[in-house]
Order: sequence, then structure tokens, then C-alpha cells
Amino acid sequence: MNKINLKNFYLNLVILLIVFIFDRATKLYILKLAEVEASVDVYIAPYLNLFLIWNKGIAFGLFSIDGSIIYNSITILIALIIIAILFMMLKNNNIQRYLFALIAGGALGNFYDRIVYSAVPDFIDLHFYGFHWFVFNVADIFITIGVFCLILVELFFNNKNINEKN
Repeated sequence: MNKINLKNFYLNLVILLIVFIFDRATKLYILKLAEVEASVDVYIAPYLNLFLIWNKGIAFGLFSIDGSIIYNSITILIALIIIAILFMMLKNNNIQRYLFALIAGGALGNFYDRIVYSAVPDFIDLHFYGFHWFVFNVADIFITIGVFCLILVELFFNNKNINEKN
């Protein structure tokens, strides 16, 4: 590994760890608050509450199920996807590697919760005039930002490079 690749590797690792630690810290805070208060339902602003729920599904509570075989299968699939994301992070040499680090950090945060608690604590409740978005957590924010930015990079920068080659 040359000097530049090693530097990028460590930067990716730092990004991944910052996302993971920030996610863990927020979840531990909410779980401690739930332990002290017996529940979490905190009004922050007219459009934002902290409300703890346990998500046994995947992103935003999709595919929430009680069956352990299905839950374990989804957990194994998530582990394989995280490995693929880590591989893509290491193989990319442009800005995409940092976006994969954001996604991997968030995915590892949620994966950790699936293993330790058998569910992911979600607690950020956005709402507008009675319409509530899915309750989510900090890891979901970083995963969403990473995926959204990857799409933008693909649409705008990769297409530009293809057009310049032609």
C-alpha cells in the first residue's frame, strides 16, 4: 500500500469510527433516558420529538417481523451488505470512498444494535401537521446522506466524465 492509499484508508477509518461513535453515543443517551424516565417522549420543537421505539426490521422499520429465522436471515444479509460496502470503500479512489465510509459507519451502528439488543433503537420523530415520518436514528441519517450523495455523484459527475470521453 502506498502512502496516499494508506492515508485514504486511515481517513476512511476515522470517518467510519466517528459516525459509529456518534451513533452509539446518541443511542446510549436515549436508552439511559428511557431507563431513568421509564419511557422517552420528549418534545423538542413543533416538528421534532424524541420518541423511543425498537425496530426489528430494516431501514425505517420496513420488514419488521417477530420470526427469529427471518430476523436472523435479514441480519446475515445485512452483514454481507456491510462487507460489500467496506470492500467498495477500499476499492474506490475518489470521493465515493468517503460516502461509503458514512454508509458503513451507520450500517455498523445499526448492525451492532441488532446483535446486542435484537432490535435497533429509533428515536427521532419528525412530523408536520399531523404527518409523522418514520422514526429513525443517527445511523439512518448518515446512511441516507451517503446514499443520496452517491446517487448525486453518479448522476452528475460520472455522466460528465462519460460525456467528456466521448
